[in-house]
Amino acid sequence: KMKNTDPKHKHTYDAQGKMTCCSQEEKINKIADKQVKKKSKKESCCSIEHDDTKAKKIVKDQHNHDEHSDDDGHDHSGGNQTTFQMFLPAVISFVLLLIAIGFDNYFPQTWFTGWVRISWYVVAYAPVGFPVIKEAFESIRKGEIFSEFLLMSIATIGAFAISEYPEGVAVMLFYAVGEVFQTLAVQRAKSNIKLLLDQRPDTATVIKEGNTIDKKAAEIVIGEIIQLRPGEKLALDGKLLSDNASLNTAALTGESKPDTKQKGETVLAGMINLNTVVQVEVTTAYTDSKLSKILEMVQDATAKKAPTELFIRKFAKIYTPIVVFLAICICLVPMVFIENYIFNDWLYRALVFLVISCPCALVISIPLGYFGGIGAASKNGILVKGSNFLDIMASIQTVVMDKTGTLTKGVFKVQKVVAVDIPEADLIKFTAALETKSTHPVGTAIIEYAKGSEKEVTVTDVEEIAGHGLKGNVEGKEILAGNVKLMKKFNISYDAEIDNTPFTIIVIAINQKYAGYFLIADEIKEDAKTAIESLHKINIKTVMLSGDKQAVADAVAKELNIDQAYGDLLPENKVEKVEELKSQNLKIAFVGDGVNDAPVVALADAGIAMGGLGSDATIETADIVIQNDQPTKIFTAINIGKKTKQIVYQNIGLAFAVKAVVLVLGAGGLATMWEAVFADVGVAMLAILNAIRIQRMKF
Repeated sequence: KMKNTDPKHKHTYDAQGKMTCCSQEEKINKIADKQVKKKSKKESCCSIEHDDTKAKKIVKDQHNHDEHSDDDGHDHSGGNQTTFQMFLPAVISFVLLLIAIGFDNYFPQTWFTGWVRISWYVVAYAPVGFPVIKEAFESIRKGEIFSEFLLMSIATIGAFAISEYPEGVAVMLFYAVGEVFQTLAVQRAKSNIKLLLDQRPDTATVIKEGNTIDKKAAEIVIGEIIQLRPGEKLALDGKLLSDNASLNTAALTGESKPDTKQKGETVLAGMINLNTVVQVEVTTAYTDSKLSKILEMVQDATAKKAPTELFIRKFAKIYTPIVVFLAICICLVPMVFIENYIFNDWLYRALVFLVISCPCALVISIPLGYFGGIGAASKNGILVKGSNFLDIMASIQTVVMDKTGTLTKGVFKVQKVVAVDIPEADLIKFTAALETKSTHPVGTAIIEYAKGSEKEVTVTDVEEIAGHGLKGNVEGKEILAGNVKLMKKFNISYDAEIDNTPFTIIVIAINQKYAGYFLIADEIKEDAKTAIESLHKINIKTVMLSGDKQAVADAVAKELNIDQAYGDLLPENKVEKVEELKSQNLKIAFVGDGVNDAPVVALADAGIAMGGLGSDATIETADIVIQNDQPTKIFTAINIGKKTKQIVYQNIGLAFAVKAVVLVLGAGGLATMWEAVFADVGVAMLAILNAIRIQRMKF
């Protein structure tokens, strides 16, 4: 029921110009939103739980429920009802209808005739019928004449007018039950999205002058220190002040594997502390946290409609008045052509036609399918900015990927060590000791690889030879470490195969004699090969773009079996390559870091940003954000898009096929109200059950 019937009501419209008020879809969404709010008050903001064995503590937030406000100026009372209360009118109506049918057909009663019988059916009709009639009047008053409410009101009141009381009650009863199920399904889809993301506690423990106080998260200012106990969730983004912390990042990345952060590293709202008490300095206001941006983005996603949704909405807008006109024609036109015309018979056919034609199955199940798709993506750590991008992902033909940060980790690592006439451990130790005197990233990679062994030796007389490498004395030995130009400079012969390697090579000579080399390269992500294989299995072409030299790009492409690789590219060259692919009429998804690659992200049909925890620009520019750094999520996003589109098309096909058959039967007098109820509510229920399947699928 509508509480607010303010005559000053103004229509509201979405980004596509579609009216978002005064319809069954709006009513269901409103009620579902209210239920989600109510549920999240009870569950999300009052307790925080996770199943890590080291942190089984439940943290209760100190806050007052009365402070929450649900007033949005236009309410449906169903929003504050329990599931039982939502079904109660239908239960009352159902019981009264069963008793009446029993008296009519199986247990005849002498008193159950005339006005007593009519009154009984009116009472059975009232709990489910009057709210719908009221909605119909409200919609008409606000200018939305041809609504689902009007169709059902005309059909059921018409059934009463021709004494088909059981059918009149049954149609409205099943319609009401269907509406409740639709509300619950939408509520579940929205709850899944909200609870997956809105993981922030309302309060946090702040340290002030050596004391701890509980403070509302929204009131905590930048620079304050938060104390986070084991099992607690972080309320705001910040910088870790403690030496280290083990954190569960599942709320942000979809990954259950704990993430260890070191002192000075960024920690984000929604992360759960697993071990010891830690301190965090707040660096971002509550409303500006990464999680706030992500949550806002996903909530906004439901407003960005896919072309299929927009078509169905426009179709329903035209279709409903046409159906009303056809129903009038079915009732009155035969009067001109048929000699034995009986008004009640043709009115009954017209009413059946009206019930069948109600577009509920399409209007609700299609958005629900997309809700489910967005929810399934969120569950897998993929944020989709609108259902239109799910449609685009379903039709992608080519995935273009940036190399660094997408397929590789973007960090120099020692991939291989070759020692000649010296123990490998000594080669590593001596070289790392020499590299401690350098600030070059390659030197840092060798020092990390040595794992502290370089501290055992002393280094003297270090000389940096520009563009070549280092020379120095380590434990009395003359060590040369650098590129092949350094070896040539000192006339030291080395393995000729080194010249053919595309990756960075640090060649070592000890006492003027070649002693081996270190192969250093950007490390390929563990699941990169699986990601490419998965894309190839669904016939998607893969292209890699890189700013590195062509030889490096070719080597990575060969290892991962990528179809095409282009190196030596500046950002503007990457744009040119994507434009070239688009000119071939290919649907392109570009995957990059979302900052350096912003022009290419904007140009592609679907711009995908890897590692959404990395940068605000990522969240702003990309159409889809993969919240962790796994390339396999590209395939997951495409798979979710395909499954969503498949379910939506199944629902459209089912609804049109069944309605077309029963419409013809109804117009010909071969279908009764009972078949009409199945064609309307039955098909809607089947479509809804089909739509919510995606929320249960594993990707």
